[in-house]
Amino acid sequence: MLTISSMSKAFGSCVLFEDVSLPVGRHDRIGLVGPNGAGKSTLFSLILGLDSPDACVVAIERRVSIGHLPQETAPVGDETVLQLATGITPEVVELQRRVKAFDAGQDAGAHDFHEVQARFDALGGYQLEPRARTILHGLAFREKDFDRPLRAMSGGWIMRAHLARLLVQQPDLLMLDEPTNHLDLEALQWFQGYLKSYPGAILLISHDREFLNQLVGSIVEIRGHKLVRYRGTYDEYLRQREAQEEQQLAAYKAQQRKIRQLQEFADRFRAKNTKASQAQSKLKQIERMDKIEAPESDRRAIKFRFPQPARSGHRVITLRDIDHAYGDTVVYRGMHFEAERGQRLVLVGPNGAGKSTLLKLLAGVLPVQSGTRELGLHVKAGYYAQHRVEMLQPGRTVLAEALDTPRGLTEEFARTVLGSFLFTGDDVFKSVSVLSGGEKSRLALVKLLLDPPNLLLMDEPTTHLDIPSIEALARALEPYAGTLIFISHDVYFIRRLARQVLHVDAGRLTLYHGDYPYYMDKMAAQAAHAAGIPKSAVSSTEKSQKRIEAEARQARSRERRKLEKIVDGLEA
Repeated sequence: MLTISSMSKAFGSCVLFEDVSLPVGRHDRIGLVGPNGAGKSTLFSLILGLDSPDACVVAIERRVSIGHLPQETAPVGDETVLQLATGITPEVVELQRRVKAFDAGQDAGAHDFHEVQARFDALGGYQLEPRARTILHGLAFREKDFDRPLRAMSGGWIMRAHLARLLVQQPDLLMLDEPTNHLDLEALQWFQGYLKSYPGAILLISHDREFLNQLVGSIVEIRGHKLVRYRGTYDEYLRQREAQEEQQLAAYKAQQRKIRQLQEFADRFRAKNTKASQAQSKLKQIERMDKIEAPESDRRAIKFRFPQPARSGHRVITLRDIDHAYGDTVVYRGMHFEAERGQRLVLVGPNGAGKSTLLKLLAGVLPVQSGTRELGLHVKAGYYAQHRVEMLQPGRTVLAEALDTPRGLTEEFARTVLGSFLFTGDDVFKSVSVLSGGEKSRLALVKLLLDPPNLLLMDEPTTHLDIPSIEALARALEPYAGTLIFISHDVYFIRRLARQVLHVDAGRLTLYHGDYPYYMDKMAAQAAHAAGIPKSAVSSTEKSQKRIEAEARQARSRERRKLEKIVDGLEA
């Protein structure tokens, strides 16, 4: 369908691609990966003709349509959500004109009728609006949103509307650059299911590991100015890459041993007349070798543990009878919430349901309008959102920012910490002002975790992070001994950290005493019940989990009664 051959691209002395090739078949599902700045978005621009390569041959089959969702969209006008999503293309307009002309007997080219009608139907024809409505519902738009002008909507919802338009058009090749950035978990699940049955090819850039695992059949990695293709999911790519690196490292070490042996022989005997020619031969042998490079990997985890927070009381934070509204929009009425020491809780639910509001109420960032907020004994709350990034000092270096914490740190310790978050070598001397969004997010997270609170509240901490950075953050938080409450749409991150799930919707809080897969099973069971599927279809896994959940509740209740007596005595 599309073939890139012998492509090269450089910006001044910075080489991105050097004589690379990439074939894309009609049903390929390709994930494009590589570190930030490697050239993923540039490759998209080159394919789309938005940028010019230094050398390249791009062959596209006749009548192949390409659709692209960039990370940022153009300014919007007065059109509504539904008008944008329906997005009838000039080709469809022309085909519709010809179909009507055929019907009216006004088109002399009647022999083309079947071809025109087939193409019109293939592009959606009269089904464009019904299809647009279905897709908008899947992306969590409400019916009342369809006639809202785009200029009245937030950037995230505008991106969803553009995504809907792209899916309605159903191009032969779908090119998606970070499409999940503005989707909540429910919309993400729908989108993922939709793409699984998409009839065309997909070329995808994403920092969502689980999303890649669910969708792609191959991974193309940008490495060393080349495109290296691996068959399989993202996890399978990691296993193949690790095996390659182990083989390369073994070959590198073997060659280095051989070079040392040859060099030692030459050094020992080059001054002896009887063996000078042999010594020279050994040196030439070294020169003729095709040198094997040591493997470079950004996935090597630096073994390091952040400091642990001070121990809090059993009851960490309580919200009682909370009412909260923005103007006439009521978010919560009479809401109750309580967190206990050691909980690892993820907040999920549709956008606008009140997840971020709840987190801000817990953090004390939003004042309580009605009701009470009570912190437990020895509780120190810390809140992470994008404001943490804005607090970084542009004139400082990465290392200077890391050292600027209440705890006294040595430079050696600070560099080890930064290394665990992928700031290695001279990266620590970069000015904050030149860091990318992802690098600033990593640095802000390092600063927070160097002086950790025992109640950690995090709103989308994986935003702007690439996959290795997300893995580094998850690795840092796994041994965290405090109470963790967070919002994220990254399923991999949630699976690694959440032990319970709080579903937030229309001001109601529903706690699921299990991890994210358990929550998804419960939601599926509820959907099945609503669809009339009998209870006998409930899996044995769910029944077992119910028993485990009941036993856990009983144990917690017994422990809570004991601890409450102790804590009440201490607080008296």
